[in-house]
Amino acid sequence: MPVVPTPVGDSAVRSALVGGTPVRTTPFPSWPPVSDAMTRAVAEVAEAGVWSAADGPVKTRFEREFAEYHGARHGLAVCNGTISLEIALKSLGIGSRDEVIVPGYTFLATATAVLGVNALPIFVDIDPEFGCLDPAALEAAITPRTRAVIPVHLAGHPADLDRITSIAVKHGLAVIEDAAHAHGASWRGQRVGSFGDFGSWSFQASKNMTSGEGGILVTSDDALADKAWSFHHCGRARQGEWYDHGILGGNYRLTEFQSALLLAQLANLDHDLARRERSAAILDEGLGRIDGLAPLARDPRCTTHGYHLYQFRYDPDAFGGLSRARFTEALQAEGIPATPGYAVPLDRQGVFAERRFDLRATGYDPDYPPTRYGTLDLPVTERFCAELVWIPQHVLLGSDDDIADIVTAAEKVKAVAHTLVDAA
Repeated sequence: MPVVPTPVGDSAVRSALVGGTPVRTTPFPSWPPVSDAMTRAVAEVAEAGVWSAADGPVKTRFEREFAEYHGARHGLAVCNGTISLEIALKSLGIGSRDEVIVPGYTFLATATAVLGVNALPIFVDIDPEFGCLDPAALEAAITPRTRAVIPVHLAGHPADLDRITSIAVKHGLAVIEDAAHAHGASWRGQRVGSFGDFGSWSFQASKNMTSGEGGILVTSDDALADKAWSFHHCGRARQGEWYDHGILGGNYRLTEFQSALLLAQLANLDHDLARRERSAAILDEGLGRIDGLAPLARDPRCTTHGYHLYQFRYDPDAFGGLSRARFTEALQAEGIPATPGYAVPLDRQGVFAERRFDLRATGYDPDYPPTRYGTLDLPVTERFCAELVWIPQHVLLGSDDDIADIVTAAEKVKAVAHTLVDAA
């Protein structure tokens, strides 16, 4: 890439963590984004007087355009990305005594959505190159109770949709793509979310498109779309009477205001994707030169990376024993908002490890062998929990010079790592 960070000498600098001058004092691009188009769109909703409706004009337009962008026939905008997963599971008829396979390295909601429909999440390991669900581990975990798999397009990198969908067809499993990190990502030129029975996204405040909170499902199955619509609109049928509630649904609708915010961002998504891709390429080249830092690989079949996160591995031995926590703290002191990734495999969270959910509702005995939550052998997940460092997506919207500062800061921390170990 054209931008080359400024070299850092061993003795000429002190870490900002111990009183030195930070590499950056200027903030990276702010998030969430605010634009004139978004402000106008929200004002238009306020003036129109329709603020929320299952088939509100702005919500309906957003659902259609988001689904079309991602190669699906139907979209359903809902209040958050956890509910979108639950609605997908319910629409597929998944419930008590069913199992759903999920990766051990993901956000809580991927698995708690399964508990939310009284099914049981079965955790499997991730692949060592890209951090997404390992297809071999998926196939090994299938039992007669398995009904579905939720591959997570972690950090915006698509899971191996070739193998996962092939395994799902072979074993008669539903596929729900958790694309909460992967707005606009594509696999072999096809947008994610359009490979499985459902694709699910989040619009929570940190996501690459945001309305503060929110989510969406897409599908190309007409019958599943109708079921999902009913679940999100208090159990009403599309063609039924207003006071006719045939199933147990809820009020999960996205508002017109939120839909307006998202429509404005959808118009800018291609531009933002290209900017993040360029920034990630600069980081791949720059951080990849630093001994002890290893950017995650990219599958050649990933034709567009969503980059909700930029991820790289950190080796403390190459930094004189400096811990990952201290390393990220040092980067933050230099003005770089880096953080450690997930600290432990998801099955070790209390809700799973201490079985803090209704065993009677799930229909499972406390000693049901396949769970073993808290003690699962997920070696790649363990390694990622110990090694990964994250840079959030909004940082990648900065200029080339902004991104070069990240490399400069990492080089600076490398040069003075021994002093930080001593000071820790």
